[in-house]
Parts: sequence; structure tokens; C-alpha cells
Amino acid sequence: MELYLDTADVAAVARLARIFPLAGVTTNPSIVASGKKPLSVVLPELQEALGSKGRLFAQVMATQAEKMVDEALALREIIPDLVVKVPVTPEGLAAIKMLKTKGVPTLGTAVYGAAQGLLSALAGADYVAPYVNRVDAQGGDGIKTVTELQQLLTLHAPGSKVLAASFKTPRQALDCLLAGCEAITLPLDVAEQFISAPAVTAAVAKFEQDWQNAFGSLSLK
Repeated sequence: MELYLDTADVAAVARLARIFPLAGVTTNPSIVASGKKPLSVVLPELQEALGSKGRLFAQVMATQAEKMVDEALALREIIPDLVVKVPVTPEGLAAIKMLKTKGVPTLGTAVYGAAQGLLSALAGADYVAPYVNRVDAQGGDGIKTVTELQQLLTLHAPGSKVLAASFKTPRQALDCLLAGCEAITLPLDVAEQFISAPAVTAAVAKFEQDWQNAFGSLSLK
């Protein structure tokens, strides 16, 4: 299972990489734009924050296949093992096919349906990113979409992985993992929710209080 953070916040990645068993960091144009740092700056910073371990993902901006390929190759000049995110449009599918022949790993992104995701996998995408909460927001069923996509990839494109994205709650992420997803990417607020549990904090405080009352300190010695 691969766990990613969906952010371009370098300080947050450095802080959470110490805690989480991260496989890397995913970004998208909106995330990068919010930080106001160009990819040529932020991608190396994110790589350093990860301790030079883990994969980075960045997205092309072009809408025509040949230009998408050019941008993908330019991104790989910044980070040689970068996974290139390509929106699963008709031109995006063509770009994924071309990048496959060049040995460039891709992620089919902006996936709102299982069939759309399957097409990107068949075109050669290494990862497929269904937008769980955004599907829900449009009146669909994000978890059902992920479940169907996972089944389709298992049957017809076993070389590709679902990398589920767009979460509002930890429960959504867990449901994707229970559906068989091999990878998820969490926004910072959802990642924080995984490790912030008031009941756990209260339990630890009770342990400390009982120990302090019995032995006069919090040391085991």
C-alpha cells in the first residue's frame, strides 16, 4: 500500500514525513498555484523534505497531446523519476499512450467514472486517480466508483494501480483501501485527522497522571 500527501506545503511535508510512512507527494496545478512557487522550485524542495526518498507527482497544463508530452519531458528534467499527471481527456489518453512508448510513468487524473479510469489504464497509465469526494459532490457515489474501477483494473489492467484522491474524511480513505486500492493520497487536513484522536490524548494523559501519582515523576527509572 502506498500513502501519499496531496500538497505543495514543504514545511508540512517535512513535519509529517517524520511521522507517516510516506511513499511520496502528489501535487496538482491548483495546489502548486496556492503556494505561488513554480514547479522548478517547489518540486526539489518537496524532494528534500521527503529526505530524497519517495515519488513526486506533477501535472501537465497543456491540452493538446503533443504539447502534453513536451511538458511531461520538461517536468522529468526537474525530477528525473517524476510521475507525470495527465487529465483523462481524449487528448490526455493520446498523450498517455505516447508517454508510455517513451518509458515515462503517468497517472491518469481527473477521473470521475470507472470506465474513464479503465481507458487511461489501458492506454498505459501506471496510476489512475478517481476523485472520491468530488464524485459525491456531483451526486454520484465516490466509493462505488472506486470499487468498480479497482475491479476493472484487477480484471483487465493489473499493471495499473488505483491512486484514490479527493477526500474530506478519513472514512472515505479507509473505504477505498477496503475496496482494494493500492494507493491513496491525503490532503493535509485529512492526514492530520488520522493522527488526532481526543480519546487517545485523554488515555495518555490518564496514564501519565496515574504514574506521576504513584512514583512522583514520569520517568521509567
